[in-house]
Amino acid sequence: MTTTGIPQAELDLPRVLSRVERGIAARLGAALKAAGSTVEEWRVLSLLGDGAGHTMTEVADFALLPAPTLTKIVDRLVSAGRVFRRVDDADRRRVLVFLSEHGRESLDRLTAATEDEWRRVRESVGREELALLQALLTRMSAQLD
Repeated sequence: MTTTGIPQAELDLPRVLSRVERGIAARLGAALKAAGSTVEEWRVLSLLGDGAGHTMTEVADFALLPAPTLTKIVDRLVSAGRVFRRVDDADRRRVLVFLSEHGRESLDRLTAATEDEWRRVRESVGREELALLQALLTRMSAQLD
């Protein structure tokens, strides 16, 4: 027990969560690197995969990225022909980002790579444990927002 009365194991929760997140991100990152991309690019493409255009703010929120970092990533994806920008017809002050046909092909390939790696994670950790962890973290996230 600590001097605050909170058990040390509870205070270690943020460190344990970080280790799990980093471990999973590293595994997915390696799989995506082998497929020619990054976790951040895959997150951006994943959102745009719904076929709708999204504002940079929406993309940044979904991809968990600060705006300057997202801008660099979207610039790279535009240069690679994976996404394109277009002025929003409903509000000419906004720019929307869309997935291109080449981006759709990339997304399909990258999603297959992440699914393959996720199967390996699920096999090593266990389906039930992952489901429990996701349920608990989803509930905790909702309570902290």
